[in-house]
Amino acid sequence: MKVKYFADTDTALIEFSDRETVETREISENVYADFDENGNIVSMTVEHAKANAELQEFSGLVLTSAILLKPFATHASISLTL
Repeated sequence: MKVKYFADTDTALIEFSDRETVETREISENVYADFDENGNIVSMTVEHAKANAELQEFSGLVLTSAILLKPFATHASISLTL
């Protein structure tokens, strides 16, 4: 699983697998789920992530492979593999 946060758009992307997406469903306002040909979840997107998913802990830090690197000001996104 990979979790990515894009600060420029305040969007979180949670990737569960590398399978090809064949359908996207709106789960609720600002939350979308992608599914493969067998109906298995591939990924979820959360728009306005700081408010909708309480991702404030990402607002000032960049995490890569669970290691703190540097302030967020110079980076457009983060990626954390779980």
